[in-house]
Amino acid sequence: MRTLLPSASLGLAAVLTLTGCGAQVASDDKAAKARAVTVSNCGEKVTYDTRPRRVVTNDVGITELMFALGLEDRMAGYVMPADKGSLDGLPYRDAYDKVKWLSKDRVTKEIALAAHADLVFAGWNYGFNENALTPDELHAAGIDTYLLTESCRNARTGTSRGIMPPLDALYTDLENLGKIFGVEDRARSLVKQYKATVAGVRAKAPHGADKPSVFLYDSGQDQPFTSGRYAAPEQIISEAGGVNLLHDLKDSWTTVGWETVVERDPDVIVINDYGSTSAEQKKKFLLSYPPLRNVSAIKNRRIHTLDYADLVESPRNPSAIERLGAYLRAGTDPS
Repeated sequence: MRTLLPSASLGLAAVLTLTGCGAQVASDDKAAKARAVTVSNCGEKVTYDTRPRRVVTNDVGITELMFALGLEDRMAGYVMPADKGSLDGLPYRDAYDKVKWLSKDRVTKEIALAAHADLVFAGWNYGFNENALTPDELHAAGIDTYLLTESCRNARTGTSRGIMPPLDALYTDLENLGKIFGVEDRARSLVKQYKATVAGVRAKAPHGADKPSVFLYDSGQDQPFTSGRYAAPEQIISEAGGVNLLHDLKDSWTTVGWETVVERDPDVIVINDYGSTSAEQKKKFLLSYPPLRNVSAIKNRRIHTLDYADLVESPRNPSAIERLGAYLRAGTDPS
């Protein structure tokens, strides 16, 4: 059970009253405290009294954080739309085959209850939404939650998401999950590996004025949905050797106007590949959309595609940095 600090002692008092067996209860309580783990999640100190055994995850990046840590045996299932890219050729394909795909929509309280979940790992706009499902609803049903750090709400605004640089969010979640599930060594090893990968790309990246500006295009024709400072593309772009066109936007994923894109004139556009509209269709739209005709990325056909799972907080982020870095250094897209 998830508890906020300070931990309440009322439950122990009730057990003592009911059992009348002080020595045994004291022993059990000591063992429980030894298992309990406290982490900081979205700025809140949270205690998990036991290691979760039936976790339900929402979306591909969150699910693969569990897989990267080898925790598929602690999962009751995952919720993930079918449009989030192919599972073929992934290092986690075996894990996907072992864990039940519970729904192709979004996680609900009913799904969590039917799966006998003891923890739901999701995030704001990654399963949690005030109009659909909130962590408090699950807590009331006796189910713990862990919030994806990329999705944490900024306390100063109350609505925009993001409280730390995106890669720091990835490392924070890996370390927190390592503590919660007792796989700290594995988490530290992954973080070390990912940091080394990113450092290797950074060492090859251009500096100063040579850095190309990069616009992340997620979706939308009337207005583009894109990434600000606090979503994963910010550091994927910057560590690869570019500059996020919307770096000054203090939010994670949000909508802007095409006039902003035209005015800032990106050198490169990165397409987020997911959804019912294919990456090729998105590229065709960008190349044919009249307001963009004089944008450098369009004129020079510098349009690169990354998968959805590359561009949300996930274990694929370091690899995405490598691939984007290679593209930025290579020049024009031959297609």
